Amino acid sequence: MVQGTGSDVGKSLLVTGLCRAYAKRGLAVRPFKPQNMSNNAAVADDGAGGTGEIGRAQALQAQAAGVPATVHMNPVLLKPTSEVGSQVVVQGRATRNAHARDYHALKPTLMASVLESFAILRAEADLVLIEGAGSPSEANLREGDIANMGFALAAETPVILVGDIARGGVIANLVGTHALMSASERALTRGYVINKFRGDAKLFDGAIELIGMRTGFACFGVVPHFAPARRLPSEDAMALDGARSAPGDGAEASFRIAVPRLSRIANFDDLDPLSAEPGVDVRIVDAGEPLPADADVIVLPGSKSTRADLALLRTEGWDLDVAQHLRRGGAVVGLCGGYQMLGRRIADPDGIEGEPGESEGLGLLDLETVISETKALHRVRGTEGVSGAAMGGYEMHMGVTEGPARARPWFALDDGRPEGSLSADGLVMGSYLHGLFAADSFRRAFLSRLGASPRKAVAYEAAVENTLDALADHLETSLDLDRVLAAAQ
Repeated sequence: MVQGTGSDVGKSLLVTGLCRAYAKRGLAVRPFKPQNMSNNAAVADDGAGGTGEIGRAQALQAQAAGVPATVHMNPVLLKPTSEVGSQVVVQGRATRNAHARDYHALKPTLMASVLESFAILRAEADLVLIEGAGSPSEANLREGDIANMGFALAAETPVILVGDIARGGVIANLVGTHALMSASERALTRGYVINKFRGDAKLFDGAIELIGMRTGFACFGVVPHFAPARRLPSEDAMALDGARSAPGDGAEASFRIAVPRLSRIANFDDLDPLSAEPGVDVRIVDAGEPLPADADVIVLPGSKSTRADLALLRTEGWDLDVAQHLRRGGAVVGLCGGYQMLGRRIADPDGIEGEPGESEGLGLLDLETVISETKALHRVRGTEGVSGAAMGGYEMHMGVTEGPARARPWFALDDGRPEGSLSADGLVMGSYLHGLFAADSFRRAFLSRLGASPRKAVAYEAAVENTLDALADHLETSLDLDRVLAAAQ
């Protein structure tokens, strides 16, 4: 089990790289995260012929391991809907909404599902790589813990700690984590990894000696900063802090895409393939900033709380920026929650995503949405109606959208269903599908139609695979993977 001395220390990336590294050695590897909190999710097999949802990071780790993603790789997923509440997804299925205090009381009841999923993966793998959440030093959350040491103790799994040296204070983080551990937790901990190192790693030798003296923990290696990680999907919205995506080849951007950073932004990895295109600049616009007037396209992303984020859109004046953008001849794309915002009305009569009620939409497409408890979870393939380009993706939404604009669908799915909507002039388009821009032919057709001139063809999925291989090689040279494997055994 890989646990961190804090959040965002690089646990997900390390587990991803270890999955690929050990899979390349011929082992049957499975990733596992008992509890995740993220609005970036993916559709996975549920083991019974259906589908469910898991954290996007675990889907990427499954890809790194070379196996299909299943709901058992992330049996508890929390999808924040407010500052103090989340939708609780258990083994792929949304079960309820819970406030933080209610969830704290709920955690112990979820351990049985977590251990069941772990047993399923353990039975089919040579090696299960488990990712913790947050930090084991959060003593106030220890009661009923299923994410860190609570799970490690219940499943009797050895632990490796990860410290982020880029933040500073990594020695204190490791020594302090050791100080807050119980004797049984220390007994499970085999050692630690220093992550995101820059410079001469030999300069850290004295620190390794000091940490060993204070904790007795072994050092499995010092991992240099891995810059290509930006080409891989991010786990959560912390990755958007200060984000300004540069053109794919470092050249000056000739095509600009603006994305308002919604408070409950979801599945923003939909934008990664666009960011990877040479000459395309995807800019995440923070609250307090206007949507740039020189944008060619505005993308309204997914949201876990659509009506609340629609209110934010208006509070920030972004709705006026969108209207001006359209008057200048720009294009607007709505994805999932963003698609719902494009319509005339969004109703949530049962309070699925927040307070019951309804909101007036942006009115850019003649559609109405009713939020319901039933969640659509489908993998799909199809073609774009305008270009005929092939595409694929997945649905993951709560709500039904209907109206006259559905008579102009954006896509024709292989299962015979029309999907999404287009305005009469083709400049406003919306869809429930996530992941659609990963399809190279569709992405190029989309950009070309709106005025971009790609300098070279980008094979997005191949680039992700190459990055996973490079990450595995990076860890092979900086970690003692034989000792790590021995610790697992």
